[in-house]
Amino acid sequence: MEDRKLTVRAVERALDILMCFTKATDLGLTEISSQIGLHKSTVHRLMATLEEKGFVIRDAATEKYRLGLRIWELSAHLSHSDDPAVLLLPQMEQLRDRLGETVSLYLLDGMERLRIQAVQSKQAIRRVAPVGARLPLYVGASSKVLVAFADPGILQAVLSSPDWPASVDKEDYVRQMEEIRSKGYATSYEEREPGAAAVSAPIFNHAGQAAAALSVSGPVSRLSPQTLIEFGPILVQAAREMGMMMN
Repeated sequence: MEDRKLTVRAVERALDILMCFTKATDLGLTEISSQIGLHKSTVHRLMATLEEKGFVIRDAATEKYRLGLRIWELSAHLSHSDDPAVLLLPQMEQLRDRLGETVSLYLLDGMERLRIQAVQSKQAIRRVAPVGARLPLYVGASSKVLVAFADPGILQAVLSSPDWPASVDKEDYVRQMEEIRSKGYATSYEEREPGAAAVSAPIFNHAGQAAAALSVSGPVSRLSPQTLIEFGPILVQAAREMGMMMN
């Protein structure tokens, strides 16, 4: 029984290490050790195993690690019918070409939203949206959409979170949830990031559940509050069509 516990702990630590690469491309032992709270010697042993199996590659010159080809082999075998990041990509590209701004796809993951796909704007000045980014649920158009159309328990959990910022009024946030459910989409104007604006709509699956949030974002110089309102119905329709494609 003790051996089994140790094995599970080792797997958890190895997965924690791999998750560090969602925030950076190249990492050294010290950086990884600091992020996951393990001694460098322990991290070194785990990295040696991951390297042997092809999940990471070590650069001898810099002594830093990056993800290995084995990761890409796994991702290549994702089921297109089950993975919205793959399934909805062509429609996201069409929406980007129509509106001219960056299009992102988010999932609710615990008390965060996770960007699982992004199609960058082709304009010189654009909003760059890195895939794999995790963002809080109390600000941002996509966050508000995911909370507004989720189980009511999610809203209560967000409101009672110790991470809730004092600068965000809870009563106003609850009012926004009601308005979003009524309109079918959410907007944000420099809420999370200065100079950035976004509009988002829920993607419902066949069971009528909000499975994801579709978002269009860009600089406030192009996305004025009025433009966000004009984009809202377009995004709702695009999200409805995408929802029909999901299982």
